[in-house]
Amino acid sequence: MFVTIKIEIYIMKKTISFIFLSIFLLSFNVYAAVSQAPDIKLPTTDGNVHLADLKGKVVYLDFWASWCLPCKKSFPWMNSMKKRYADQGFEIVAVNLDKDRNLADEFLKQMNVNFIVAFDESGKSASTYKLRGMPSSYLIGRDGKVHASHIGFKEKDKDQLEQVIKNLLNK
Repeated sequence: MFVTIKIEIYIMKKTISFIFLSIFLLSFNVYAAVSQAPDIKLPTTDGNVHLADLKGKVVYLDFWASWCLPCKKSFPWMNSMKKRYADQGFEIVAVNLDKDRNLADEFLKQMNVNFIVAFDESGKSASTYKLRGMPSSYLIGRDGKVHASHIGFKEKDKDQLEQVIKNLLNK
């Protein structure tokens, strides 16, 4: 009986530890330590985008690929956010990481895009931002610092992401 109680206490402690660890790790999915955003300069559909030129704006930097299903779901939301907050100094830069630009072009033919789309076939910008999943996004404040990051795209995350955008726009 005494051994059974000890085992139950041990299991309960491990379960509680697991829950706290999970909450801790999940919190990193939206908020990041504030640090300077690495600068990138990439070709776009109609020129180039240089992240340093966007300082003073709130930038949603999104890394995506044509094969990524959550990426396809994120594009309408990004269009909506751009439309809603553009006049407050909000910009979106969506960086495609396909090695074949034609794949990205085919994907974009299916989307109505109202934001900047950049192309990085080499993946160097993704390495600079230490991508851990697709899509990955970074919210960069007017100060040029990364204030939040997010991996993946789910319906349940949209409200929280929008709130972070609003908070940065109000700073």
